[in-house]
Amino acid sequence: MEKAYDLVVRGGSVIDGTGRPAFEADVAVKDGVIAGVGRVAGAGAEEIDARGLMVTPGFVDIHTHYDGQATWDARMQPSSWHGVTTVVMGNCGVGFAPCRDADHDRLIRLMEGVEDIPFPVLAEGLPWTWESYPDYLDSLAKRRFDVDIASQLPHAALRVFVMGQRGVDREPATEADIHAMAAIAQRAMDAGAIGFGTSRTLNHRSSDGSPIATLTAGEDELTGIALGMAAAGNGAGRGVLQVVSDFNDPVEEFAMLRRVVEASGRPLSFSLLQSPRDPEQWRLMLDQMSDARAAGLQMRAQVATRPVGVLFGLELTANPFSTYPTYREIAKLTLAERVVRLRDPTFRARLLADEPDSGRAPGLSPARAWERIFPMGLDSPDYEPTPDQSIGGLAEARGADPRALALDHMLDGGAGGGRGMLYLPLLNYAGADLSHVLTMLQHDCVVPGLSDGGAHVGMICDGSFPTTNLVHWTRDRTRGPRLSVEKMVKAQCRDTAETVGLFDRGLLAPGYRADLNVIDYPRLTLKAPQVAYDLPTGGRRLIQRAEGYVATIVAGQVTYRDGEPTDALPGRLLRGAQATPAALAAE
Repeated sequence: MEKAYDLVVRGGSVIDGTGRPAFEADVAVKDGVIAGVGRVAGAGAEEIDARGLMVTPGFVDIHTHYDGQATWDARMQPSSWHGVTTVVMGNCGVGFAPCRDADHDRLIRLMEGVEDIPFPVLAEGLPWTWESYPDYLDSLAKRRFDVDIASQLPHAALRVFVMGQRGVDREPATEADIHAMAAIAQRAMDAGAIGFGTSRTLNHRSSDGSPIATLTAGEDELTGIALGMAAAGNGAGRGVLQVVSDFNDPVEEFAMLRRVVEASGRPLSFSLLQSPRDPEQWRLMLDQMSDARAAGLQMRAQVATRPVGVLFGLELTANPFSTYPTYREIAKLTLAERVVRLRDPTFRARLLADEPDSGRAPGLSPARAWERIFPMGLDSPDYEPTPDQSIGGLAEARGADPRALALDHMLDGGAGGGRGMLYLPLLNYAGADLSHVLTMLQHDCVVPGLSDGGAHVGMICDGSFPTTNLVHWTRDRTRGPRLSVEKMVKAQCRDTAETVGLFDRGLLAPGYRADLNVIDYPRLTLKAPQVAYDLPTGGRRLIQRAEGYVATIVAGQVTYRDGEPTDALPGRLLRGAQATPAALAAE
């Protein structure tokens, strides 16, 4: 006898994404959408007993870099280990389409430099079965994933495609260049791009050290591209704008972005972080956003919910001794061989007596800023540590050499065998706590973002942000106020989805897409980062897992059970914005 529903999640504590208090209910699913929330009498072909568990919408991560991984892998891990059911890629202006054959290596080197994805991994993994951006989308549309994927047109690829070497050299775009870029942007939005991403930060450089091609793109260029997006959909306008900027002149830069939004009518989001150079600038950015919102403009900020920092280790891209001449003697040896040398008393003494041959050791300015570097433990990591927990603080308490402590932790910390990691918060931690992030998250123009899932594979592992949002911000934080779990679920489900125009998800309500998480909230735990060698060519990457996700469901199909993947791959390419169920029903 045919069951009434494909799936019923029974008796869970439902947090539906609206922000209202949790309530006990069943959630029924039929044909990939939610068929009912409440007391469900009919049986499901599959049923999940969620009594004592939390049931939420699937998480929507709007800032990832799976542009390459999505062409060779079906699983967008680490994000899909953390309850994420929809990802948006093509952020920060980097990606792989449009692209002529002669520019393949150029775009790979840019992604290698900006997002720390090794050249051999991309050269081997990318199939390059496209030239135009619509062709790139068509190639993704043939694939199936464990999450839904939305893609943005990357500005750097677009600029190089239209301008060639002039674009790489950051020459001003001519009127003809802008017209060509606008036309491609219009076609990209009509083909299914969810938006357009660009970068205006010196932190983004190709692996040869040259700044990203988009760094100094003029207002006329950005406006022209945005007007191309506005012309899409037969003039109705399509796509969102995504920007990362240094905001060296925060008033003028924001005013320029506001003018682009005013001229085009397209929504815009930008990265908002606390910089140690100007720790209070974020307040000005929030005020300017509030003014824009009051004027009816759609401008939002994506905020990282923990410090943005790098991981150091002997197995990673860099460590605090990387620029020491003594360490360079062994840098090309295998990890096991380096561990042997670093344990040798004579070599160790030479290393600890050495000095960096660069004025700036990796991530350190000055070179001995050990009070900002923290040991990463094997258990659940602490992303709001106190200064006394730093290498410098521990060394002072013990009367020890901080360099020796750092070296010992890399050799014996974590799982041992030279796999210990050190954590250096670079942004969002100027005051050694996250009180400013709490203020940001309470602003009505802010959404959680900036996980960079799929990128920075040898230095950063922030695809786990969604789990931090629940574990740290709603349950475990001790250094200040916490947020309600209902607010945080709304923020990383409904609010993020609406920011990029995905109005068919992020809520547990009839007609919405059946993307769900069933979570053992008291048991939810973020594990420490680890290194895996599972990229093309056996490339190395940082991964991070969690415990407590009982089930993750995409389009009504269980994709993960207790953190382990099933055979289901219901995810697909999303072509542009998605209408609300009510709008769909009215068509």
